Amino acid sequence: MNVDELVSDAFREQAADSMPAPPYFAERVLAVRRRRRSRRIASVAVATVAAIAVAVGVPHFVGGGDDVRPASEMNKSDIIGHPDQSPPRTMIAAGDTVLSAFYVNKPVKQANGDSVLTRVYGLLDQKSGTYKKVKWAFLDVAPGSRTAAVLEGELPARRIGLLDLISGKVDRWIPVDRGVGAVAFSPDGKKLVATTYAKDPDRTFADHPQNMNGKEIPGPVPSRTGFGVVDVASGRADWHEAPYATDEMGWFGNSREDFDWSRDGTLVHVNTMEKPFRQYYRPDGDKAEWPVGEKVPVYVEAGVSPDGKLGAGDFAGRGNVIAAAVVDPRTGEQVDTVPVQQLLAWADNKRLIAWGCDPKRCSGKGEFHNQLLLVTIGTDKVVPLSDFRKASDTYPGRWTPVFSTR
Repeated sequence: MNVDELVSDAFREQAADSMPAPPYFAERVLAVRRRRRSRRIASVAVATVAAIAVAVGVPHFVGGGDDVRPASEMNKSDIIGHPDQSPPRTMIAAGDTVLSAFYVNKPVKQANGDSVLTRVYGLLDQKSGTYKKVKWAFLDVAPGSRTAAVLEGELPARRIGLLDLISGKVDRWIPVDRGVGAVAFSPDGKKLVATTYAKDPDRTFADHPQNMNGKEIPGPVPSRTGFGVVDVASGRADWHEAPYATDEMGWFGNSREDFDWSRDGTLVHVNTMEKPFRQYYRPDGDKAEWPVGEKVPVYVEAGVSPDGKLGAGDFAGRGNVIAAAVVDPRTGEQVDTVPVQQLLAWADNKRLIAWGCDPKRCSGKGEFHNQLLLVTIGTDKVVPLSDFRKASDTYPGRWTPVFSTR
């Protein structure tokens, strides 16, 4: 089954499933904020998109046979876009960054009334340069895009696999003492931060119901226990306790709140419910202060540029213009804007990969009819990288990108 069929099947199954997706608090808040901020793209940006969409080349791969170099190395084109593909079938990349995977969320009802929000991944096969369906419950791709850290379902997992993206085989398993629900590579690829949970963070429980629009549905249960810092070479792991932080009302936010790394790899962090909405830790488990050069919004995925001089900001549109802010990462102050909705990853120090909505339908539900775009700071240059996602903000089958360096 190819990735198109995989995602189409997931979409059809979800449309037939009357059970709503789990009502995670932070995601609902962000969705409301995005709906309120929807605006039409400025005409100059629209014209640029239309002009450049025709100019984007789609280089062909020459792999196969005895050549075992990764596709992301063999095709060194600066921009590899497929504006006719959504979800993508063939490798997408820009600058130093590659779309190494994507996933759709598929709610699966359980016999006992629970529901598990299962991820269905399309992972880059570095031998063919195409995305293929894989069975893993959770994954992250290492810098260089040669290896993925993978977890088996049902979560939490008791071992971490190191998957070769050329052979498609697990080279080694790292056993863990505590159940792991998420993994993230450090910026140098030498370590993993593994978020540990007592229960599956993607499961909602019938015996912990919550009310949604007057109807009782299975509810989330907070079960994060902490994090482990794993040395990839030796497999040695040091675990530290770090349960959920709640607000004054006892809210814990999402049942899945995973740890990730600071830009320089010296600290790990997790999002919280109260200001400043993120807590940093040293690898030894002690809490740490927010790094001086990372004053960026916590829910903006792109974070800080590779050279540390710029940061990805939140939505900054006004009037009839839709835009995202670029900020000074030391002060948090806005220094520029780019004509897109949501900043996802840095291609290099001056270009970002982002979601941008359909210029003809960028209002109401149309703002979620969006595509991957490459934008250049200081210009109105916008290059389409994928076709549009065909779903609303509440549709559970929208594909979500996973990026890594190539």
